[in-house]
Amino acid sequence: MKYTFNFRDIWTQWDYIAEGIGVTLLLAVVTMIAGLTIGALGAAARVYGRPWLGALVAGYVEVIRNTPLLVQLFIVFFGLPSLGVRLDAMTAAFIALSVNLGAYSTEIIRAGLEAVPRAQIEAGYSLGLSGAQVFRHVVLVPAIRIVYPALTSQFVLIMLATSVVSQISAPDLFHVASIIQSRTFRDFEIYAVIAGVYLALALAFKLFFATIEHLAFTRR
Repeated sequence: MKYTFNFRDIWTQWDYIAEGIGVTLLLAVVTMIAGLTIGALGAAARVYGRPWLGALVAGYVEVIRNTPLLVQLFIVFFGLPSLGVRLDAMTAAFIALSVNLGAYSTEIIRAGLEAVPRAQIEAGYSLGLSGAQVFRHVVLVPAIRIVYPALTSQFVLIMLATSVVSQISAPDLFHVASIIQSRTFRDFEIYAVIAGVYLALALAFKLFFATIEHLAFTRR
């Protein structure tokens, strides 16, 4: 069967695609910030917190890392209304993605914290730094430097994983692609274009993170 490729109908929808890209970038950036914050706090609780707090965080990490992101998203969007908590699609997406990334970030940062030499921490205290100052300057920054490649790889993965939020009709890039496909019936063309856009976004994020690594760590 002969198939005639036609991307013209796809390019006429470019403004709509651009809106989807904007939503995907917003989801990715907010999730990265929230996930990193959750990860830093969770890792600190596991390494330096009380045993009961560490066990609680460990349970959270195991539950999130061993269940599908899509199921977590559906629990937030479809499950919480049964408990009287109703969220719009974007809010549910932010929460589910942030909680998911937070679990992975917790384990990544925990590995970095445990890699910081104990003597370095004791040196910080000997200089008169408070516990918070030691954690921030002596422990957290070196730990982030150690795990930076793994952490940024996880950030890129979560950016790509934002596509699952289309399942709850959040207006991200993949949701836009589905709508354009239903309008034009150009399945191969639209999904090929969207795949190219995701690839470009992933490469752009990798370049951005590599630049940050060079400026923040390599040049020091």
